[in-house]
Amino acid sequence: MIRIIVVFVLAALAWLPSRADIGDPLVVRDPLYGDVLFHFYTGNYFDALVRLSAAQQADKLTFHDDEAELLRGGLLLSYGQHTEAARVFDQLLAANTSPETRDRTWFFLAKIRYQRGFVAEAGAALEAIGDDLPKELEAERRMLHSQVLIKQARFADAIELLDGWKGPRGWIDYSRYNLGVALVRAGEFAEGARWLDRVGRLKDKREELRALRDKANLALGYTWLQNEQPDLAKPILQRVRLNGAFSSKALLGVGWADSDRGDYRQALVPWTNLAQRNLLDPAVQESLLAVPYALGKLNATRQSASQYEDAIRAFDNEQARLRTAIDNINTGQMLERLLTSTEERNEDGWFWELESLPDATENRYLYHLMATHRFQEALKNYRDVLQLRANLASWKDRVQIFRNIIDTRTAGYAQRLPQIESVLDRADLDALDSERQRLQTSLDEIVAQADVIALAPKRQQQLDAELRDFTDRPVLRYRSAEIDDIKTRLRLMQGVLQWQAEKDFDARVWHQRKQIGDIHRILVSAKRARAVVDDTRVSEPERLVDFDTRVTMLTPQIDQMLVKVERSLQRQRDYLHGLATEELEAQYARLATYTVQARFALAAVYDRATAASNDAGSTGAQP
Repeated sequence: MIRIIVVFVLAALAWLPSRADIGDPLVVRDPLYGDVLFHFYTGNYFDALVRLSAAQQADKLTFHDDEAELLRGGLLLSYGQHTEAARVFDQLLAANTSPETRDRTWFFLAKIRYQRGFVAEAGAALEAIGDDLPKELEAERRMLHSQVLIKQARFADAIELLDGWKGPRGWIDYSRYNLGVALVRAGEFAEGARWLDRVGRLKDKREELRALRDKANLALGYTWLQNEQPDLAKPILQRVRLNGAFSSKALLGVGWADSDRGDYRQALVPWTNLAQRNLLDPAVQESLLAVPYALGKLNATRQSASQYEDAIRAFDNEQARLRTAIDNINTGQMLERLLTSTEERNEDGWFWELESLPDATENRYLYHLMATHRFQEALKNYRDVLQLRANLASWKDRVQIFRNIIDTRTAGYAQRLPQIESVLDRADLDALDSERQRLQTSLDEIVAQADVIALAPKRQQQLDAELRDFTDRPVLRYRSAEIDDIKTRLRLMQGVLQWQAEKDFDARVWHQRKQIGDIHRILVSAKRARAVVDDTRVSEPERLVDFDTRVTMLTPQIDQMLVKVERSLQRQRDYLHGLATEELEAQYARLATYTVQARFALAAVYDRATAASNDAGSTGAQP
């Protein structure tokens, strides 16, 4: 049930107005939030809560502020932090949600609190609900509110809430039962009996309503018994099913109804049947005294005495077992056995619950207590504190690992620093940048002068130089047909060479500019890297010292938290042991009371038998 309720709470809150469509998938935009969700959906709720809190403190959840805070509230709620969770939900709901979502959320929070025994807190959550709760939840809200009011002894408020209410089929029967109980406890017996009787005559075959019918008949029957109306009580108590959860107390009440009417022989029928049941049931224990009481009223002195003696032996044996069980609890083994029986399950938070009990002497007396929300929640808290202690112990071991990592990084930095400094000293980035600027200037002059040969391949530059050198020779200054032919060929060759250089000039200029640009970018990047390296040379030792200081401080912090955890663990252990011991001591005291009553009754039987024997003897001695 807790699992379902929390899912509904998160569903009610998860779709804040920033989400356009309830069917849209969640897109994780902050990596750390994705890490939190991974741990959450894999069931590691403690790790999810720790990582979420750390990410929020570091302001790393820019895109998921509301959803992260919502998840934190749900996780806090699962670990029993109701006040803090309510504060988180209240802040989110006041700012971000519709009235309907707000009312729905407070309803489920109230339900969780009530189931965990926080009645006052449940009432506060119910008071926070407005008029926008969905209709399908309104009936259940009214029933929950009435139960809270009855537990707070505010019977008049409960009556006002339920009187005249017309709810849906099924819920109306619960409202009539609660109304009847409130009226009876408020002193209006006749009106309360009318409503309880109506519920006690239900014909519905659903098991939950059949159980409600038995409960109503039992409450009404004992109401009439307390008001000295056994004739009205008996037929109502006989409506209770013999195989139901309330059958033992109903059988006991039927017997007392017959006894109050003076029909002790008829009272023996339900009481004798009841006496054969499990002695751990208080109704069965009382029947062990009721049977000899009825026999005594029927003047069956011997049978009455025998039954009292059997009851005393049964009570003594059970008290001895109870004392052993109490001693076992005081040794501190109970909790270890309980948790060991479920240690294979790794669930925590709201998903964990005690499903089975180990075979131990004390457990046979604690079934009722262990089924209560009070004990279950206390046991969950104890288990959570145990896990917290294990987590802190694990982190204490990790501190030494962190220290080793820091030592390794410090030694590695000291070892690599001379090599880094040597490389940096050889790298003259300013000189390289000056050379780049010179190349850029030279290229600009080549483009301005259209010196196509300057960017030509080396072979073409050599040919151009050879042609120029040949053209400048003195012999070519003479005029003759042969020399003119040579000059013509030279000009043709120079023209071809110029044409080839001009054809690829633009591409070569672009290529050169690209290379110079690449050099510029590399130098800029190198200068930045150099600045980072220079900063790191200064900051890295400081960072390592800072890390070492923080890691060194972790150990005493963890030790302090471990001390607090141990105190909390001891308090929770004492509380659980106190609950169990209180339950067993109450059973022991009840059995002790019954034993005393049985001994006094047995003594009274012996006295009456002795007196009757003496009277008979005296009568026989007279002439």
